[in-house]
Amino acid sequence: MSSPDPQVRAARNLTDPSPESTPEEKRPRSPGNRGPVVAVTGAATGIGELLTAHLAASDAIKQVIAIDERRGEVSEATWHILDVRDPAIAEKLRGADVVVHLALDLDLETDPAARTAYNVRGTQTVLTAAAAVGVHRVVLCTSAMVYGALADNDVPLSEDAELRATAEATGVGDLLEIERLGRRAPRAHPGLNVTVVRPTVLVGGTDTALTRYFESPRLLVVAGSRPTWQFCHVEDLVTALEYAALEKIDGEFAVGCDGWLEQEEVEELSGVRRMELPSAVALGAAARLHRIGLTPSPAGDLAYTMHPWVVSVSRLHDAGWRPKWTNEEVLGALLEEVEGRHTLAGRRLGRKDATAAGAAGATVALLGAAAVVRRARKARRRI
Repeated sequence: MSSPDPQVRAARNLTDPSPESTPEEKRPRSPGNRGPVVAVTGAATGIGELLTAHLAASDAIKQVIAIDERRGEVSEATWHILDVRDPAIAEKLRGADVVVHLALDLDLETDPAARTAYNVRGTQTVLTAAAAVGVHRVVLCTSAMVYGALADNDVPLSEDAELRATAEATGVGDLLEIERLGRRAPRAHPGLNVTVVRPTVLVGGTDTALTRYFESPRLLVVAGSRPTWQFCHVEDLVTALEYAALEKIDGEFAVGCDGWLEQEEVEELSGVRRMELPSAVALGAAARLHRIGLTPSPAGDLAYTMHPWVVSVSRLHDAGWRPKWTNEEVLGALLEEVEGRHTLAGRRLGRKDATAAGAAGATVALLGAAAVVRRARKARRRI
């Protein structure tokens, strides 16, 4: 899933006067190929780029239409350069059988209001445009986070379990609204089918509050909580999206590794020790630090490291899909990926800061900074 870059967008608008200014290239296909034409939004970066390349190399796909705010590297696809919120996207989708919508902004550093405006409006536009030009299936990619992380969750959750998440974690409110739009679209547009794919903790070139958790010198554990971890490597997500594009599976389903890891297993495999804090202290500090702008992650993100939200992937299994990665392998890949990064309370630190402070010291420094800001604000109010 891609994050729009306002500076790139502004520069592109100056140099590319129209979406048609970028030449299109079509991958040659044999006359006997009767596979679907698949359009991918957010095709230039992240999961969208990986899926576009994967589909373009597949003999089961007739043609790939790639849509993004800049041209990507997959020359075999037919490229259209525009913002997914532009109603002109309808003409770019004409002739497509399936649309996989991956143009989402889930960047921790994006302004929340701007992020929601992009994600929700973009999804609305894609669904409406797809229906208008006769696309018969749209695939939406959200997250298993929509189930919510609660102490009384079943382990594992059924894929048809109630969605009990709230909008308190980064981007989850947007994902819940995207799913609501997906459920409503077939009623508003008869003939349009919507498939929803919900990956678990996504790993592989991703930057989320959950991957940053493993950048800390100590793994924060809230006293009395029951963390469980179920990962999804981006390569497995790509093949699951391909299953959806080829209509080997439909409806709503989860994708991730088989089974899960308990917190103690994560600590043993990673070699990273825990730092345990009382719930009131951890949640209170997280809320204060986010409120004063010291960390990008709201306190709601912490729930997903406290309570179980692992989910069955039986629907994909029934369709014949199997993950190539295990939880242990994905955790190992994640630890390699974040090596050298230093994060505390969701805030990235430079190497010098992290080395000088240490785990406990840096945490105290953050909490101390929050206290200083609060005292300064109180002093200003008294003046």
